[in-house]
Amino acid sequence: MAVLSKIRQRSFLVIAIVGLALFAFIIGALIENGGFGQTSRNAGTINGVDVPFEDFRVKVDEAQKSQQGMSVMQATNGVWEQEIKRVLLEGQYEKLGLRIGNDQLINVIKEDPQFAQNPQFQNAAGKFDKGKFNEFIASIKNTSPERWQQWLSYEKQLSSFATEQMYNTMIKSGFYATQADGKFNYELENNKITFDVVSVPYSTIDDKKVELTDAEVLAYMEKDKKKFKADETREIEFVVIEDKPSAQDEKEVKDRVIGLLNPVADDPKTPEVNESKIGFTNAPNVIDFVNANSDIKYDSTYIAKKDLPLEHAEALFNVALGQVYGPYMFGDYYCVSKSLGKKSGINAKASHILISYKGAARSQATRTKEEAQAKANQLLAQVTANPSSFPMVAFTNSDDSSKQQGGDLGYFSKGQMTKNFENFVFGNPVGKIGLVETEFGYHIITVTDKQDGIRLATIAQKIAPSEATSDAAFAQATKFEMAANDKAFDVAAKELKLTIAPVAKLGALDENIQGIGNQREIVRWAFGAKEGNVKRFNIPTGHVVARLKKINEAGLLPIEDAKLAIGAKLRNEKKAELIKAKMAGATLEAVSKTTGSPIKEAKDIVATNPYIQTIGAESKVVGTAFSMKPGVVSQAIDGNSGVFKIRVKSSVKAPAATDYKDLIARLNGQAKGSVSGRIYNVLKDDADIKDNRAQFN
Repeated sequence: MAVLSKIRQRSFLVIAIVGLALFAFIIGALIENGGFGQTSRNAGTINGVDVPFEDFRVKVDEAQKSQQGMSVMQATNGVWEQEIKRVLLEGQYEKLGLRIGNDQLINVIKEDPQFAQNPQFQNAAGKFDKGKFNEFIASIKNTSPERWQQWLSYEKQLSSFATEQMYNTMIKSGFYATQADGKFNYELENNKITFDVVSVPYSTIDDKKVELTDAEVLAYMEKDKKKFKADETREIEFVVIEDKPSAQDEKEVKDRVIGLLNPVADDPKTPEVNESKIGFTNAPNVIDFVNANSDIKYDSTYIAKKDLPLEHAEALFNVALGQVYGPYMFGDYYCVSKSLGKKSGINAKASHILISYKGAARSQATRTKEEAQAKANQLLAQVTANPSSFPMVAFTNSDDSSKQQGGDLGYFSKGQMTKNFENFVFGNPVGKIGLVETEFGYHIITVTDKQDGIRLATIAQKIAPSEATSDAAFAQATKFEMAANDKAFDVAAKELKLTIAPVAKLGALDENIQGIGNQREIVRWAFGAKEGNVKRFNIPTGHVVARLKKINEAGLLPIEDAKLAIGAKLRNEKKAELIKAKMAGATLEAVSKTTGSPIKEAKDIVATNPYIQTIGAESKVVGTAFSMKPGVVSQAIDGNSGVFKIRVKSSVKAPAATDYKDLIARLNGQAKGSVSGRIYNVLKDDADIKDNRAQFN
């Protein structure tokens, strides 16, 4: 009772202690989960429109599932670009009042071959029937909620696609070339000018005479901050300590494989024979022996010589039945192989000419089946009479994409081609030409080659680091990590005879690091660490010990990066001033004398191809020439490769054209062909985009 009394007397203190403990627990959880730093629950915001992280994550998962081998960051970047485009375009649709009605949606569906060519939705005349299609959709809605949701999702995609097409069509209609545009471009392409030129290349002045200061580079970037905007980055230096097999590891695997070839002596004290000790050479059941002793299980496939390991292909293909070849190395494996026999014609090579017809599988042809057969027979007679003409006949007549290769389909094995086609190729000798009908149409086929194959039973054991080797690599990585935390990174590396990789610059959403591949974990660490922090990471090939060397905050490009990007341009500007001071003289001859540069002739140059022989492309120089009168010496011109002075000798105007229809059509095609991409880029450049993805990846 006395104890309880004391607790009651100090109840406020107890409550305070418990409260502090709970507060500390909550604070700890927030810190552990990034609660204070990670306040956003959106993957980003685009022009004020939030992209909820959960919705974004679902789309990323779907993108990964739809494309095998796509990494998380590849999917993330792809979906993010889709979201930016979606939000920006939907904003434009809203401003313009663009909507897709039911009738427009039906028109889109009618253009989709999977609906338009489906007999289920066609009337007696073979045309798309809106009523039948609507009945089908109604039946889905009433009988299958899951399929109905799938249809609604697909309908939304169709609507989005149709709206974008309508938007692009509206934009494209505003781009057109006039008669004046046609005339102007005609003259640009056909007016010619001839002029004399003296040039002094920038390369004649040593870069050391025009060294750039940081202030000059910074001042240049300040003029166009948006152009030289840089995202937040991190620079790391690192050492790779590989966990790779030692020479002793390789020897042990090789010895083990060799040891499997011959029988192991039985115990002379016992009369019994232990069949498990019979070697590979004389094993009664080769397949079981391989499966019991190989890291790669037995494969019964016959293999063509071209598919065997390159260095050993000739020897392996010619191993006699029952004989063994090896040991030999193939990649990371030591192998021995036994021949189980050969088989002729496992692969075949053929060329074909496809003549399809309306109604054939995947056909876009309009000819009837009878017309197709007649044409096929005609072409068969042509190539039979002159087999060497087959590639050209295929190129000019075939309805298959292989016509680009003269009908050549390459090598294939049984089971890869449709039945009738395959039966002809594998059932006839090389050189045979014939006609076969399949579901795709009529094929004129020539058999061009066949390959024999060999069946091998191969014991392959992987050369992997032993436990002792892996332990040694781990110990070395740990030792270096500890040393690099106590002293300079380069000093610690030198003491342990380790090589530091070139500095890697990382963006917040990067995942690949040159030299070590996909290492998103290291990137995340770099963006949460402090300058100078060192940490060891496990990678598939061993260990990486990394040090965060530098933090580059968002803003303008770092000076050193800017010098790489614009240094040559700025140095050339300085060189131009030095060169101009030397280009004295009222005549081109005088300029040539003072500079030591010869006078060259630029003959019959057109504005659309401003290439000066022995000098290169110089648009500014050629443009200046077209604006000058003959005989006048120009002012100094800062060109691409140097400083120029020119004197026009003559100009020739193109003959007057009767019309510019073809040119106008080409200009229209060029302008409208890229309009959607250009519009999107303008919208994106002007958008207010906040990217929070790095918080979640």
